[in-house]
Parts: sequence; structure tokens; C-alpha cells
Amino acid sequence: MTASSRGSKAAASLIRSSRHPRVCSDCIKSISQTASLARSRPYSAAAAALKTDTQTITQPEIKQAPPVSSTSSEYITQAGIILSRPPILTRPQTAFEKAFFFYQKRLNERLALPFTRYFYFKKDTPADIDWKLKAKDRGGVAAKEIGDYQAYGAESWNDELLVGDEKSDPRSIREALLKDSEMRTIEGQKASEVVEGIKVEKPLSRVTEADRARDVKRLDRALDRTLYLAVKREDGKWGFPASSLIGRENLHQAAERVLVQTAGMNMNTWIVGHAPISHFIAHPWFDKDDSSKVKAPGQKTFFMKGRIMAGQADLKGNALGVKDFRWLTKQELAKVFHSNYYAQVKNALQDN
Repeated sequence: MTASSRGSKAAASLIRSSRHPRVCSDCIKSISQTASLARSRPYSAAAAALKTDTQTITQPEIKQAPPVSSTSSEYITQAGIILSRPPILTRPQTAFEKAFFFYQKRLNERLALPFTRYFYFKKDTPADIDWKLKAKDRGGVAAKEIGDYQAYGAESWNDELLVGDEKSDPRSIREALLKDSEMRTIEGQKASEVVEGIKVEKPLSRVTEADRARDVKRLDRALDRTLYLAVKREDGKWGFPASSLIGRENLHQAAERVLVQTAGMNMNTWIVGHAPISHFIAHPWFDKDDSSKVKAPGQKTFFMKGRIMAGQADLKGNALGVKDFRWLTKQELAKVFHSNYYAQVKNALQDN
């Protein structure tokens, strides 16, 4: 028998035993069930009491933000291009690099096996005789550009140059290789009877005619540096090609249009990527009497990166009023650009 049934029967017996039993059996049963539920679940009574309490909910006060003033009329968005010609030659070696590479050549001569002449040259052939003559001039050394260094002798440890020795200079190495590459003609059976050798073509100099003439409009100058296209605008100031956006064109499309309108079609160029690499901000000029009136709007110019692979700039009939152009290095740009303009774009330029 459960606790609820025992409680209901006990309540009914108490009611029947009273002196004035005026309650019917159905009412007694319902009263006993209610009493047992109240005893077994006291939390329900507390919950019912909570429901009767009225609670007032306070709504948070929403403050309206002040209206945002648009500054689109104060600035003009422009797209520009930083067109560059990458280096063609490696940069000149430092004194440490010259000494290091020359030491590596002599170290390789010490570690390599001796040169086997008859494996490459047949005996008593013109090539064999030519090798003997050149090896004699080098003091029997197989390598052509390390000087009179004996890698297998008692002084093989002495493989470093003294201070001021020009054997590690690239020009001396080049001359030694050119001298060794001259093929000598032999008359008779004796190697001593030698006629003048056949001259070989020398490599081109690192300094070009444009460097000597200081022609800043040619691309074959400063071959070990990066050159940038700088143009002279109508106001006489130098800068990179730039113009305002037209319609719904993006920066990439605008940069291509600006390049064609500035330097013509006689160039094979490539716009690198679809994101700008630098930007320039020129603040607007306001009226002195009324600071809310814009006297001259500012400019926000975003520059795309471009590469030129062939061709040359041609300003004839350009649509942007460009008067002049130059191909300049980063250090040369600092001399012709305005200080504020150069300070904002210099981090996008290569030092070499």
C-alpha cells in the first residue's frame, strides 16, 4: 500500500469519527488527496505563490546615435600604378663576398682529385699542346682563375689572399678566363712555335651607354637596380601615373586605363594582383571664413603594382596632360618627388 492511499484512508477515518460528520464520502476523498499532494510536493505551493506576485519589467533606454556626416565630397578616389623594371644583373659583390668566393674556389681545388689530362685530351693533338702551353703559364695549376696556387704542395694550407690582392676581383677573374679561352695555333711539332691566338668576344660591360650619358629616359641603365616610371603632371609636380575612377571600374581596371592614357600602347606590361601596394592621401582645403565649405577636395590615391617587360613609354597625345617621364631608382625618386609624397610611397619601393 502506497503512502498516498494510507493517508487518504486515515483522513477519512478521522472525519467519520468526528461528532458531526456532515461531509460526504466523495468530498472526503478529494480533501485527503489534496492534503497528501501538498505534503509530498511542497515546492508546487511555493511556485504557485510566486506566480501570484506581479513583477514589473523595466525596458532599457535606447539612445539614438548622432547622424553620420558623409566625407565623400571632401575626397576624390584615384587609381595609380607603380610601374617598375626589375634588375637585370646581380648587384656588385662586397669585399667580403669577393674574398669568400675566391677562398671557396681554392678550397675546392684542394679537395678535388688531381686533373687527369689524357682523359680529356689525346696526346700530341692541338688541344693537348694548347693545354700544355696554358698550364705552363698558370704554373701547372688546373684551375684557371685562382692564381699560382699549388693545392697539392707543401704550401697548400696558405689558400687565403693578402689584403689588397686583386686576384679576387671579378674583373681580374674575367680577364684570366678570357686569356685562357684564347685558342693558340701551333706550327710544326714543337709547342714553342706559337702564333697569335684567336681573340674571343668579351662579355658586355655592366656600365651601359645610357649610364655614361646619364639618359634617365632609357631602360638599359642601372641594370643592377629597379627602375620606376615617374611622370611630370600639368602642375609641374612629379609622381606616379594616376587618375580618378570612372563609373563602376575597380582599381585594377583603372590602373590599366591610366597606364594606357599616360604612356601609350607601346609597352608590354603586367598588372600584379588586384590589391593596391601603397596609397597617398592629400587632405582637402577648406574655406578660411567657413570651415564647412571645401575649397579644394582632397585625393585618396591607391597604387597598383606593375611590371614592364618590353617597350617604352610614349607621351604623344596622352589624355592626362603628362609633360615628361623618367625611369628612376628609389634614391633618384626621393630627389624629384615632394617630401610628403615620397614619405607615403617609399615603403612600397625596392632598395635595389
